[in-house]
Amino acid sequence: MLSAELKNVIQKAYTTFLEKKSLTARYGQKMMIAEVARNFADISTDEQEQPAEAVVAAIEAGTGTGKTVAYSIAAIPLAQHAEKQLVISTATVALQEQIVNKDLPDLIANSGLQFSFALAKGRGRYLCLHKLDRHLESQGKQSAMSDFFAEDGYAIDVNAEQHQLFQDMMEKLAAGHWDGDRDNWAQVLEEPTWSLLTTDHIQCAGRRCSHYQNCAFYKARDGLDKTDVIVTNHDMVLADLALGGGKVLPEPSKTLYIFDEAHHLPDKAISHFAHFTRLKATRDWLTQVSKSATKSIKQYVLMGELGRLMEQVPELAKQLHEQQQLIFITCEQLADFKPSTEYEGYERPRYRFVDGIVPEGLREQGIELKKGFEQLTDKLARINELLKKVLEDELGLGIDRNTAEQWLPYFGSLFARAEGNFNLWAVFTAEDKSGAPPTARWMALADSGAGVDIEVCASPILAADTLRANLWYRASGVVLTSATLTALGSFERFRMRAGLLQSAKTVAVPSPFNFAKAGLLRVPDLGVDVRDVQAHSMAIVRELPKLLESARGALVLFSSRKQMQDVFESLDREWRKRVLMQGRLSRQETIAKHKTNVDEGHHSVLFGLASFAEGIDLPGSYCEHVVIAKIPFAVPDEPVEAALAEWIEARGGNPFMEITVPDASLKLVQACGRLLRSETDTGQITILDRRLVTQRYGKAILNSLPAFTQQLT
Repeated sequence: MLSAELKNVIQKAYTTFLEKKSLTARYGQKMMIAEVARNFADISTDEQEQPAEAVVAAIEAGTGTGKTVAYSIAAIPLAQHAEKQLVISTATVALQEQIVNKDLPDLIANSGLQFSFALAKGRGRYLCLHKLDRHLESQGKQSAMSDFFAEDGYAIDVNAEQHQLFQDMMEKLAAGHWDGDRDNWAQVLEEPTWSLLTTDHIQCAGRRCSHYQNCAFYKARDGLDKTDVIVTNHDMVLADLALGGGKVLPEPSKTLYIFDEAHHLPDKAISHFAHFTRLKATRDWLTQVSKSATKSIKQYVLMGELGRLMEQVPELAKQLHEQQQLIFITCEQLADFKPSTEYEGYERPRYRFVDGIVPEGLREQGIELKKGFEQLTDKLARINELLKKVLEDELGLGIDRNTAEQWLPYFGSLFARAEGNFNLWAVFTAEDKSGAPPTARWMALADSGAGVDIEVCASPILAADTLRANLWYRASGVVLTSATLTALGSFERFRMRAGLLQSAKTVAVPSPFNFAKAGLLRVPDLGVDVRDVQAHSMAIVRELPKLLESARGALVLFSSRKQMQDVFESLDREWRKRVLMQGRLSRQETIAKHKTNVDEGHHSVLFGLASFAEGIDLPGSYCEHVVIAKIPFAVPDEPVEAALAEWIEARGGNPFMEITVPDASLKLVQACGRLLRSETDTGQITILDRRLVTQRYGKAILNSLPAFTQQLT
């Protein structure tokens, strides 16, 4: 029950914020504040006392609601009262930066609430000072230990330009002009360069590292313990939970979570717990493992357990190498991969196992690989532990502290890859629980650069079990919010994919926009069957100039890259000059150029795919007309989606109506959401797919869209 005192704190903060900003209260925003407060009201201050059931609420709030202000004003006082930390997690960097750089400072300045906040990033966003020091010590050449492992893929050439960059970094660190955060470096750091300077939790020596006191990552992490609000991303939350929770972020039991852009969370969770390996690439890597261990033994007189482990690694790697050869042949014969003739360009052929059931012969080979990689993982894990002990205790194992510090990143990377292969084969060969959603298992051809490789994959088809086990029942409380949590007017799609219990609260708060007055939705008859791709494309070419004649800024969304390119190439040459097509410049550059064109008085049209249907902000004249070529049905042969459809059908369901149509509905709502970005925006949406009118499912989709004035003839 929300106490009168806390209710007063929240109400006063909201009233003060509105008065100082000269804003008017929005019904949807007030409703959202109340729902967040109600969800977190009964959180216990006792860290040992967990709620009897998961404290989870899903709140859909459309553009213009002011979600960040609503959930922050409600959740921050409640988290402080319950002596919990508040973690705000987003799916995109853009929203993350907006919350940290704009929304939370604005709240402190205008609401009367007093709280601290920090941005939490993964280790990969921070410089590893040990690696930077090693590169500089080499004076532009391979370091001694990199040279030692050169034949094993660890050789690094540092060219003169990189060496100068690294010197500049060290100087700015020393002068206090840079904090080691990649995002705070003035110039763009390309991934190949940055990858030389960062590390992960396996390769990191932690407190044993000689650079620990000055480590950028640990400095940033230390401040999180005392921070009221931590802003991070879904990937980092999931990674921390996978490590047990509380490794970088606070313990889940001590945390209230807000997941903004929460419609991404189930797919993020599936991706995070998916596994894959490439057979030939892993075979070649095992040769490197054998060589590196053999070379270490020859170079040093390794003592005790470290010596015994190093001696065992080459033989084990050799056995696994032979097993990789055999399983490649089995997979190749089983899948009978053939070149695709359906698509232009390179299409990776796939072979999916029906119901996720792997043939017994392949499964037995996979079990043997699992056993072998389990042994290799255990040995490499123990080698890494011993190297860390050398750093800490100067154990007499045949190497000194400096050598152990140089070896640790390399053997840490070997351990990570061995563990990845073990996890893949463990999931690939496991027997799924009866009645539970099966694991999707498949193989795909992959271009390795030196011929064709086979990629073996395994993935959960739903995030339900993962999120229940790792988050819903472990957190003190969770609020999930987004502009698009419902599909066809229901939360059931999100409940299924996220594993929400029926006890979880769901509510949709109204948008402040007057859709009927601000927007017109048209579904014209082009006189062609949308399934006839060529005829449909030519109809778009014919109609598009007329549709967009008066729009200063417009967005045209396609479901197919090929159709987008075909339409562009078939347009009149002069008209093409106003089109900016996705893929020719970066997303950021494309949108910036579009806005510049409009600002200068030119007509500008964006051509984009699915990623342009979400997360881009084009207010006012930047987007006065949104044209959608087709209902965005998902490609039916994606392995995870195909396996999910198969499972639903086996249980007597209708995959098209339970998955395909709701998913398309949600994507269409997101696409329509590009039109109105503020209460003063107006415009038009045109959907060039008559199935919305002629098919029964189309009418259900139409009814789920915002309440624009509709013109369907």
